[in-house]
Amino acid sequence: MTYVVTDACIRCKYMDCVEVCPVDCFYEGENMLVINPNECIDCGVCEPECPAEAILPDTENGLEKWLELNTTFSAQWPNITTKGAVPDDADAHKGEEGKYDKYFSAEGGSGD
Repeated sequence: MTYVVTDACIRCKYMDCVEVCPVDCFYEGENMLVINPNECIDCGVCEPECPAEAILPDTENGLEKWLELNTTFSAQWPNITTKGAVPDDADAHKGEEGKYDKYFSAEGGSGD
């Protein structure tokens, strides 16, 4: 099992999860984070820290797309281990539906 970041993170990117991760398995994209499933130790400390409720265990149904996306982009985006600046409009996008189709960017973030 691993944890995955879903589209609820897109345009929110609160990053509270990053600082509690004991193995630094988060990677930063332009407008979301992902978890490297090969580095995640399944401790679960990140899940309750996410204000957007974007982190879920991959054992939940329907997360295959997100496991693949997390795997792909954690190999391309820079690692992030400290909380950065939260987007100014994060709260406006919290809970918004269909964010992947509207906003997903494959561009990497700045990392640490």
